[in-house]
Amino acid sequence: MPSVIPRIQAALAPTLGFLLDPEFDRLLDDPSIANFALGNPQEPPLAELVSALQAALEPRNKNWFAYKMNEEPSRRVIAEAIGPRLGVPFATADIFVTNGGFGAIASALRAVSGPGDEVIFVSPPWFFYEPLIIAMGADAVRVRLQPPAFDLDTDAIAAAITPRTSAVLINTPHNPTGRVYPPEQLRALAAALTAASQEQGRTIYLLSDEPYHRIVFDDRRFATPAAFYPATLVLYSYGKTLLSPGMRMGYIALAPGMPGAAQLRDTLFLSQVVTGWAFANADLQHALPQIELLSIDVGALERRRDRVIPALQAMGYRTELPEGTFYAMVKSPLEDDREFAHVLRRHGVLVLPGAVVEVPGWFRISLTANDEMVERGIPGFERALAEVSTRR
Repeated sequence: MPSVIPRIQAALAPTLGFLLDPEFDRLLDDPSIANFALGNPQEPPLAELVSALQAALEPRNKNWFAYKMNEEPSRRVIAEAIGPRLGVPFATADIFVTNGGFGAIASALRAVSGPGDEVIFVSPPWFFYEPLIIAMGADAVRVRLQPPAFDLDTDAIAAAITPRTSAVLINTPHNPTGRVYPPEQLRALAAALTAASQEQGRTIYLLSDEPYHRIVFDDRRFATPAAFYPATLVLYSYGKTLLSPGMRMGYIALAPGMPGAAQLRDTLFLSQVVTGWAFANADLQHALPQIELLSIDVGALERRRDRVIPALQAMGYRTELPEGTFYAMVKSPLEDDREFAHVLRRHGVLVLPGAVVEVPGWFRISLTANDEMVERGIPGFERALAEVSTRR
């Protein structure tokens, strides 16, 4: 098989071009900058998280830091927590404890796809979907969601399915738009995938990337595709719920009624091994009973959303209240969103250009900017808009 590295490099070029920009890197540590660009913490970590990790570092036996895989206590903690939360009775044997969401996505893709297959993903995407699909030897097929609603387009997904389709990868709540797909859209998707699986004579798996499923607003109840489609693999990362993305622990959970579950369990285990020992570290698994109980203050995120988005709308920006995650998309007043991102930099504000996430003409903001940054940044958005308005 020809090297996939050039294709991976091409897929990652917009992301790495932004992240490795020396000016961007320099501004990240500038105390005068209001950083709305990335979902990184702008405040100290949860004290309870620190305490849980400190306690987990104290060895209890000689095997405390030995190799860890899908440890039974960890699987049980996760299954018992997410069953009531998602309204789906997950079996302990169907939980796979991974080194973050990256490990969950990579292991799941390796288990259900390979050379000659196609994996459909929705765009705008998380930065790394396409490179991870390519790395498995499969072909990435994008289905574009239309702004400003970014609804899940079941008809477009169904039209993209071919005899080579092995999986569909969706993300809800959706990064970068903050959209939470409602049950009626998930039911329609389940019906389409059921019909396509029967027509193609193979199971088309649904990979549901859900690292934000605990970060939803307005008393909204999150619906998982696993409640509607048995061939769903739920993918999760604790790094978002804890706003500690450097703590690499997540999981894969197989929906009840998964076709060929016994074989898939074996395949997932092997996938974790050959994906570079994609199991969560020992210290994180030891701390999991305490970690599973923790979350960042979602109410504070919602209040920040309700401060920033109406302020931008009042200035004349086109944007909508996100339903979940800590992101929102905003229409750029300039056609070239990268150029406008540089205008904002001159006014002390960092954002993610929409072109990086395949939505040219828009930009993404992160609500993980702390309250002081928000108050400092809002006038910067206004000054930048005033500057470019003289060009039109």
